[in-house]
Amino acid sequence: MLAIKLPHCLTPSTLRKSHLLAPVCTSFAILVSVIAGQQCLNLWIASLSQDAVNRVTRTLVVEREAERLLNALVDEEKASSKINGKEKIAVRKSLNRLYQLLQDNSIQVKNLDELKSLYDRWRNQLEQQKLSNSSTSNALIENLFASLRTRVRLIIWYEEQQMGERKYRLRQLYQINTAINGLSLVAIVIGVNLNLWLLRQRVEVPLRRLIEVGEAWRKGEMDVRFDYSSGDEIGQLTEVLNEMVTQARDRQQRIEMRNQQLKDMISSLSHDLRTPLLANRATLDSMLKGAFGPVNSVWQEVFQEFRQSNEDLLKLVEALLDVSRYEAGHGTRLNYEPLNWERIFVKVIAQINATCNHKPIITYKISQELPLAYGDELEIRRVVQNLLDNAVRVSEANQEITIEVVPFGTTQIKVSVQDRGPGIPPQDRERLFHRFIQGRGRRGKSGLGLYLCRQIIQAHGGSIGVESIPKQGSIFWFSLPIAKVQVASSQHKKQTQKEGEE
Repeated sequence: MLAIKLPHCLTPSTLRKSHLLAPVCTSFAILVSVIAGQQCLNLWIASLSQDAVNRVTRTLVVEREAERLLNALVDEEKASSKINGKEKIAVRKSLNRLYQLLQDNSIQVKNLDELKSLYDRWRNQLEQQKLSNSSTSNALIENLFASLRTRVRLIIWYEEQQMGERKYRLRQLYQINTAINGLSLVAIVIGVNLNLWLLRQRVEVPLRRLIEVGEAWRKGEMDVRFDYSSGDEIGQLTEVLNEMVTQARDRQQRIEMRNQQLKDMISSLSHDLRTPLLANRATLDSMLKGAFGPVNSVWQEVFQEFRQSNEDLLKLVEALLDVSRYEAGHGTRLNYEPLNWERIFVKVIAQINATCNHKPIITYKISQELPLAYGDELEIRRVVQNLLDNAVRVSEANQEITIEVVPFGTTQIKVSVQDRGPGIPPQDRERLFHRFIQGRGRRGKSGLGLYLCRQIIQAHGGSIGVESIPKQGSIFWFSLPIAKVQVASSQHKKQTQKEGEE
């Protein structure tokens, strides 16, 4: 089970001491409170507005009923000579309706009481006039009727005054509601923007900075730190990551130190082993030649095996020395000279034919328009020989192996060695040029040959790679930059030809 050790600053007592989104939650709660308050105010104002609307409606009904009462009084006054009771019923009905509508308004109720009293007096006078058949009370009846009409108009005027006040109150409520909605909208917009700003400051900005620091860490810049100090979750993550990177950098430094010590030890051992191995080879050569007396066939075979083992070990030591030299940066001390590819290929093929048990068919091709390239001819020959030796090792007798050098783009040349062996699986191709790695079907002596080839080519400013199809063969290639003088001359020549054509 994997155990994660927290830094000292992130003990359980200090964890969760603050929350990343606490300010956002607070702002959001305030925003929700504002919205809830606005809704409550809207409901309250809606209730007041509905009450005002109801009062306006009732005022309109009162005015309409008062107009109906006035019309009934006029009709009753016109038909006073032949009253049959219908007009009287209409007046009483209107009065009762007005009493119901105005029962909560004491002023209007008082006006209605006076109106009813006047109406009763007026009716009594009409009844007396009808019984006495005299016209002496006409003036009194007319005065009472005028008072009735005045009282009805007073009721209507009072309602009109109430109507104006209620309409004004309704307008005020509408304006208040509009102002509250406007202020709430502004508050909501401000709250949303504040939440977005807080989210950006609390989450987006630290995460972007963390991504930048992570990119720097991925590039190997382990000294970069995430400078974010806070008690929230990102602050705790920052401390964990910084602590992890510090530990990783310390481990990397220790590993690099051990690797350097190992390289130094291998270089020292290789250098110390080379001298006795050379001495052993000279001694064995002398013994095989009979310098210490005649040697029979059995001992000849034994000494040959000893010499071959000594030679293999000497090659391994020399490869280790060359690798150490290039890894130490001494590959820049190359002897640059114009490369003669035909001479390189002829020498390599001759050496392969001299040491190979089966005779492969080796051909080479050199492009006619090959630009000039500079390099250390001895080192480049070692690369070609290593690639060709690997191709011969996986090829059967009489199989063709082709070496070719051609222009590669406008600033490089490309040298390739093609065999028709079993090929290389895709998962092995990238690992072939690493130290002590051997491809399946391409077993060599130490697994350092292709790694040393890569070191040599990279020291020349080129690149190396392989292309392969399983069961159809492989093409090992490397590229070298051409001479800058040659590049400038070629570009000038093309420009001159272009101008001439124009």
